[in-house]
Amino acid sequence: MAARVTATSIVEAVSDDLRARILSGRLSPAEAVTESEVAGFYSVARPTAKAAIEKLVAEGLLVRGTHKSARVADLGPDSVRDIYLARAYLESEILRRLAAGKVVPAGAVQANQDILELADAGEMALVEPDMRFHTSLVDAVGNERTSRMYRSLVSEVRLCMTRVQSLHLLERATIHSEHQQILEHLAAGDAEAAAATLDAHLSTARERLAAALGG
Repeated sequence: MAARVTATSIVEAVSDDLRARILSGRLSPAEAVTESEVAGFYSVARPTAKAAIEKLVAEGLLVRGTHKSARVADLGPDSVRDIYLARAYLESEILRRLAAGKVVPAGAVQANQDILELADAGEMALVEPDMRFHTSLVDAVGNERTSRMYRSLVSEVRLCMTRVQSLHLLERATIHSEHQQILEHLAAGDAEAAAATLDAHLSTARERLAAALGG
């Protein structure tokens, strides 16, 4: 039975649903994502299916070689480390700038509170507020291009976070505690402590996930 999507842009609707299926694990790296299958599943034209696939290829969620069907990106240890290091470079500088003004973004505070309140939810429920915490920090700087740069990583970051939670590599209490430390360092204006806490926070997830993937 064909899936139904509703949006002003059919390409966006199809790519959004494909993205959700990838991040939830419903599409695995073993599966080919062809234009004909996508067109048939969503009852859209082949050019629409092609555009949706190309969008996810650009985001790094799908990979496609020359004359080959697209497949879900199969993250290896090197890719995981590369993604997390890119995050660390950008987010560390963000925290230094926020700490200089003792800025504690309300969105980040709320996201961390939401993590605390997810005690009875499954690990996968942590991905959304965790991602929102970090995105709120980046957006609080108020630089459109910086936010755009970070969002170019978001799909791959969410894929990593999904893998971390699905493999039970980080506990909710640990994530909340380390986020809280970052917020406290920002409030105190301690830029280096905030950046150091972030680096430790990200490196733990990075190395545990890399190890779990064979690195």
